[in-house]
Amino acid sequence: MLNAAALLLALLCAANAAEPDLADKLRNDSELSQFYSLLESDPIANSTLSLRSCTIFVPTNEAFQRYKSKTAHVLYHITTEAYNQKSLPNTVSSDMAGNPPLYITRNTNGDIFVNNARIIPSLSEERNSNGKRQIMHIIDEVLEPLTVKAGHSDTPKNPSAYNFLKNAEEFNVDNIGVRTYRNQVSLEKKESMFEAAGQHTFLVPVDEGFKLSARSSLVDAKVIDGHVIPNTVIFTAAAQHDDPKTSAAYEDLLKVTVSFFKQKNGKMYVKSNTIVGDAKHRNGVVLAEIVKANIPVSNGVIHLIHRPLMIIDTTVTQFLQSFKFMNENADNGPLRKFYEVIMDNGGAVLDDINNLSEVTILAPSNEAWNSSNINNVLRDRNKMRQILNMHIIKDRLNVDKIRQKNANLIAQVPTVNNNTFLYFNVRGEGSDTLITVEGGGVNATVIQADVAQTNGFVHIIDHVLGVPYTTVLGKLESDPMMSDTYKMGKFSHFNDQLNNTQRRFTYFVPRDKGWQKTELDYPSAHKKLFMQDFAYHSKSILERHLAISDKEYTMKDLVKLSHESGSVVLPTFRDSLSIRVEEEAGRYVIIWNYKKINVYRPDVECTNGIIHVIDYPLLEEKDVVVAGGSYLPESSICIILANLIMITVAKFLN
Repeated sequence: MLNAAALLLALLCAANAAEPDLADKLRNDSELSQFYSLLESDPIANSTLSLRSCTIFVPTNEAFQRYKSKTAHVLYHITTEAYNQKSLPNTVSSDMAGNPPLYITRNTNGDIFVNNARIIPSLSEERNSNGKRQIMHIIDEVLEPLTVKAGHSDTPKNPSAYNFLKNAEEFNVDNIGVRTYRNQVSLEKKESMFEAAGQHTFLVPVDEGFKLSARSSLVDAKVIDGHVIPNTVIFTAAAQHDDPKTSAAYEDLLKVTVSFFKQKNGKMYVKSNTIVGDAKHRNGVVLAEIVKANIPVSNGVIHLIHRPLMIIDTTVTQFLQSFKFMNENADNGPLRKFYEVIMDNGGAVLDDINNLSEVTILAPSNEAWNSSNINNVLRDRNKMRQILNMHIIKDRLNVDKIRQKNANLIAQVPTVNNNTFLYFNVRGEGSDTLITVEGGGVNATVIQADVAQTNGFVHIIDHVLGVPYTTVLGKLESDPMMSDTYKMGKFSHFNDQLNNTQRRFTYFVPRDKGWQKTELDYPSAHKKLFMQDFAYHSKSILERHLAISDKEYTMKDLVKLSHESGSVVLPTFRDSLSIRVEEEAGRYVIIWNYKKINVYRPDVECTNGIIHVIDYPLLEEKDVVVAGGSYLPESSICIILANLIMITVAKFLN
């Protein structure tokens, strides 16, 4: 019995001895071979792995392939205490010379980041080596410390933000200068802000951003405060998109937030939003591209940005030009394609913008120009000029002003393009605000609002206005003003035909407020229009609003035909629609059955036709039978038919 116990103990010891340690795991995993080769050649790292408790952050081979620097620092990936994912503190000291900290952050999705690298949770390992607890976290990016250039041995190895600012030329940061901003920090005696202990985010404008000679003089103490996010460390990979953070310039009389966002092409930007301004600091958003991100310092992280925040000192034209040639790289600007289209069409639109004392631009993002429908229009200069003008408003129109105009849920705003209006819809408050704008049949979402300039605002949108990309059905489905007509057509199956691209539709669509008016005029009829049992009547009424032909009819077409013939007869699904259209003070009016109906939004273009949004439906009370005995719901008809069949069968059997 004793021999058996001894044998079992020996087997367990042998099994434990055979258990691979962390070094074995690294050695045997082909996906981690590049980091292991670095570790193997570093005696300090080897010693730590052999003798001490530790946490190792191990980048994958794929992460090394993306790593642009020539040197990877293995000791910056090691800390001499063992931390599993749950126990990781906000900072840990690395084993690199000077022990620069690693910052641990968590986002709302539960992801954990070490500096700018995400920990891949399923790949973490915990092992014991010689009785020492050792933990390995696999990460998706190589950790990059701030290092000193050769020949500067006296420069601090683990600098604060102020040490970095003071000696920026001595660090390896792609030879990007920050001398101008450093001088302003010194002039305003704000050094203590950059020396403060803790964990902060510092946004430092580079010298390139001060090409405008007067700009440096606008960097006062409050502007410097607006470039610091206190008590929060934000690395770009962990940054929540467009999540406003309180800057150090957030007080009773001045309120400035800062947020990060990434374009689809991967470019990272930061923006300040002066919510409450004063005489020296205007309300509005200022955008800056991050030109060198994620520089770790002893008291947080630094991002170098291409221009100072908070300072509004360029016109709309200068803004478009500066973002086109940001850092002398034409691919960088978020509005590069918009600017190129303007210049490809002779640049006259830019001159027009420059001549306006007050202007708002709805500027399509670079991705907005990728639609195949746009390529055909780009070749037509006259059409393109009209489309570009549709994006220009002769007014300073920020979100607050749009909201004020939005008393009727939709704000109607004239554009530079003759007789063309934009229709805004604002939903939600604060950071949850969603703004959409419709122009020329296209519904666009404002993805960046209130970019402030000296003579107006720029709002970046996700579609090019005036170039339709959806069918009549798609437009009905997505436009908040037409939801009642869409619902009515859906339950009656009237909408099924509206996706047909082989037909050309002219659809007179009552806006929701128009249907609401019928509730006051014909309360009983209105109620039945939105009931499933009255789908036949609803469908019949909608058919009256839809002209089907080999062409669509604009309002100008209908006015012209009305003048020539006295009225216009349009072919509908069952019959025809006889109307007269007149233009009164720049607005269109439809005369139908001796009623005048205003056209709220004319000429909403779609890929298979055109929609005219009208203020009231082509409706009379007799269109919906109200009397109880004159209408039988579908369910009742089915019961009657079933009874008749049963009676007939019974007679036949008898």
